[in-house]
Amino acid sequence: MERDTPRKGRPRGFSGAAAQSKIQSLDRALDVLDALAAGKGMTLTDIAKNLGQSPATMYRVLTTLEARGMVETDPQSQLWHVGATTFRLGSAFLRRNNVIERSQPAMRHLMEATGETSNLGIERGGAVMFVAQVETQETIRAFFPPGMLSPMHASGIGKALLSCHAPGRIEDFLRARPLERFTKKTITSAEALRKELDRIQTAGYAYDDEERTTGMRCVAAPILDGYGKAVAGISISGPTHRMPADEIGRIGDLVRAAARRVSRDLGATGAD
Repeated sequence: MERDTPRKGRPRGFSGAAAQSKIQSLDRALDVLDALAAGKGMTLTDIAKNLGQSPATMYRVLTTLEARGMVETDPQSQLWHVGATTFRLGSAFLRRNNVIERSQPAMRHLMEATGETSNLGIERGGAVMFVAQVETQETIRAFFPPGMLSPMHASGIGKALLSCHAPGRIEDFLRARPLERFTKKTITSAEALRKELDRIQTAGYAYDDEERTTGMRCVAAPILDGYGKAVAGISISGPTHRMPADEIGRIGDLVRAAARRVSRDLGATGAD
């Protein structure tokens, strides 16, 4: 008789539903970290209101996290912030992902060649998560801090990654969520997005033409690994007055070439 093979990462015989296996207090603490990571400092009252919890409960969570260095508070402003330990743990994820290290020279080259900010993003949970950035010194510039999430359909990197998906996976993406509108240029039709992905496959690069934020453009291309899988996207982002429509093709060629260099470094074939 065959023996059951335990699932990796779980104790033998454990098959509880996700909701039943959660540790409520830990889940609440992670909610607090998410809330703090999304802002620039929050008061205890704001945190409690944001999460629908009592201030007393939130204070216990915060002091527990503070003892481990995961959050910290400014005694003068009474604002709570993400702490150094949280940064260290997040950095472990970045170190694990080899594409980040490999992309740094290409990102810096793109920033210097265009004068605009270069970004690196990966797909996480149906969204783009930005993991690295090389900023321009211009006063008005795009800013996507590591860990920030952006919708796939309204993002240059997101559309670049979607264009590499098999047709069935694209249809799964379209069924899983509505295409939310952010500006008058956001693609909100499934058919329009399919046509856009076809265009990206032909051109080799994607662009976000004020689809997420009015006044900002982004040009992106996918980075492939040794198995031909799109593992990240690299982009250039900036204001429309410095990235006019007639420059998109030139910038697209630069971004596509940078993505191919990184892909080649990761072992992708046909990336020359």
